[in-house]
Amino acid sequence: MEIIVASTIAVLTAGGVYLLLRLRTFPVILGLALLSYAVNVFLFASGRLAIDQSPILSRYGEATYTDPLPQALVLTAIVISFGMTAVLVMIGLGAFLEAETDQIDIEQQDDEKGPQA
Repeated sequence: MEIIVASTIAVLTAGGVYLLLRLRTFPVILGLALLSYAVNVFLFASGRLAIDQSPILSRYGEATYTDPLPQALVLTAIVISFGMTAVLVMIGLGAFLEAETDQIDIEQQDDEKGPQA
């Protein structure tokens, strides 16, 4: 099961980095979302992958339990990444409505303006 989780994290990270390097706004936002999902899965897997174990200690002294801290961190990270994705979508939409394009080419836009006097 560890190899499946590790390869999932690798695929999400690779896809996120690839999309971050695109020249359009929407793929960049999707790349950031994929990277946040990869970090969430990594945080969740850092609490040991355990099946059918309770997140709290029992009275009878069982030593097998799931660590609840990574679960709480992932839940908080999901909420924060959702809010940041919404903010980025609104910023990208505002830039698209102002410039009438969603390209991220800053150099090309500077060349079209010409020399400033």
